[in-house]
Amino acid sequence: MSAEHTYKFDVAMSCGGCSGAIERVLKRLEGVKSFDVSLEKQTAEVITNDDNLSYETVLSTIKKTGKKVKSGEADGKEMSIDVPAPAVAPAA
Repeated sequence: MSAEHTYKFDVAMSCGGCSGAIERVLKRLEGVKSFDVSLEKQTAEVITNDDNLSYETVLSTIKKTGKKVKSGEADGKEMSIDVPAPAVAPAA
């Protein structure tokens, strides 16, 4: 049985288009049970029902919209908002 996780992000959004962009990417993300994007509160809350959907995956998906993520937390614990760079194989 998969565990449910709650990820919360403070995101700089200036208009309905900003919040709409985040909603669109979250809608397409597999493993998202529900989400609430609030332009008024400048937040995005994501509830997952899939252990395979990590905090880092949701964070990088939100960042791909070009919006600035100011802080984040996973299951009530403050988390880093730095997305690890993909591993690059050394040149031979």
